[in-house]
Amino acid sequence: MPVITNIEDLRVLAQRRVPRMFYDYADSGSWSEGTYRANEADFQTIKLRQRVAINMDNRSTASTLVGLPVAMPVALAPVGLTGMQHADGEILAARAAKKFGVPFTLSTMSICSIEDVAAGTDNHPFWFQVYVIRDRGFMARLIERARAAHCSALVLTLDLQIMGQRHKDLKNGLSAPPKLTLPNILNMMTKPRWAMGMLGTRRRGFGNVVGHVMGVDDMSSLTQWSAQQFDPTLNWNDVEWIKKLWGGKLILKGIQDPEDARLAVNAGADALIVSNHGGRQLDGAESSIRALPRVVAAVGKDIEVHMDGGVRSGQDVLKARALGARGVYIGRAYTYGLGALGEAGVTQALEIIHKELDLTMAFCGRTDINTVDSSMLLPGTYASN
Repeated sequence: MPVITNIEDLRVLAQRRVPRMFYDYADSGSWSEGTYRANEADFQTIKLRQRVAINMDNRSTASTLVGLPVAMPVALAPVGLTGMQHADGEILAARAAKKFGVPFTLSTMSICSIEDVAAGTDNHPFWFQVYVIRDRGFMARLIERARAAHCSALVLTLDLQIMGQRHKDLKNGLSAPPKLTLPNILNMMTKPRWAMGMLGTRRRGFGNVVGHVMGVDDMSSLTQWSAQQFDPTLNWNDVEWIKKLWGGKLILKGIQDPEDARLAVNAGADALIVSNHGGRQLDGAESSIRALPRVVAAVGKDIEVHMDGGVRSGQDVLKARALGARGVYIGRAYTYGLGALGEAGVTQALEIIHKELDLTMAFCGRTDINTVDSSMLLPGTYASN
C-alpha cells in the first residue's frame, strides 16, 4: 500500500481500483473540460499571506452550515452513482461524514436509497439533493421520503435542466444499465476488489427511483424515464413550490451569476451554492472560485453563500472561506477516497483536508475559522468584484 499524504494520492489509487467507466463518470467534465480544469487551477493563483510570531495554540475549525454545527466548514457534495465507485458507497460515505462531524448530501441519482442511507447511519440526519423533474408527483414523494428519513436540509440543483455532453461517458458506453462491451468487461476483470464488493451487495440500481415510479421496475426501464424527466421549463415559481412543500432548510445549487443570486434570496432559500456542476454542464463557464467574490458582494448579507468545484485541499477550503464562502463542498475528493479504500478512504480524505486547513490557517496567523477573511490573502491574486 502506498503512503497517502494528499487527495492526489487517493485519486491515483482510485483510478487503479475503479472500472474506467465509473471512474471517468466522476472525474470528467463536459466538452473540452476547460471549466473542469479551471475550477482546480484557479485556486492555485490565489496566494496566502504568511504571518509569524503569533500564538497558534488552541486552534478551532468548528463552524456552522445553515445553522447546523460542523467540525469544519465542509460538506460532502451530492454525487450520482456514488455506489458504483465502491459497493454501498453512499452508506459508507455517510458513515464517514457522520463520524467526522460534517454533512453528507445524498444525490437523487444515488445507488443506495434514502432509506438505505438512513438505516445505514442509524437515522443520523443527512442532506438530500433533488432535481426539478416533470413528474411532480414523484418529486413530492421524494421530498416526503427525505422528511421521513430525518434529512435536515434539501439541496435543489438548478443547473441541470438539460444534460451537458460528457465525451468520456459516451465513449465508455455509460448508460442505465451500463453497456457491457468487450473493452468494459475486460477492464472490469482487472478490478477484482471492486467486482467482489459489487457481487456482495444487492444495491446496484438507482435506489431512489427504481420501484418508486410506475413502469420503472429495473435499470433498463429507467433510461427512457430519466431521459424525459429533467424539466427544461424550470423557473423560480418551481423553487417557491418546493420550498413550501419541504418546509425546512433549503439550499439552491448551481448559482454563478449575481443576478441569479439575488433571485435565490427573493425565493427565500437559506443558502446558495456557487457552482458550475464541477465543469460538467456549461464548458467555458467561469470557475466557481472566480465567481464567488461577486456573488458574495451581491448577496452575502442576505443569504448564506457556499461553493463547490475544484476543492482538492484544506488550503482550497481556507481560500474559499476567505473570499466569503460560509461552507465548501467536496465531491471528487471524497469519491477518490471511496474508490480507493471504501469508508476508510472517505475518512482519510476528510482527515487530509482538515489537517491542511488547520495548519494553513495557523501559518496565516489565525486560530479560529470564524475569523478568516480576505485579509489573509495576498492582494491582487484574486478577483474581488
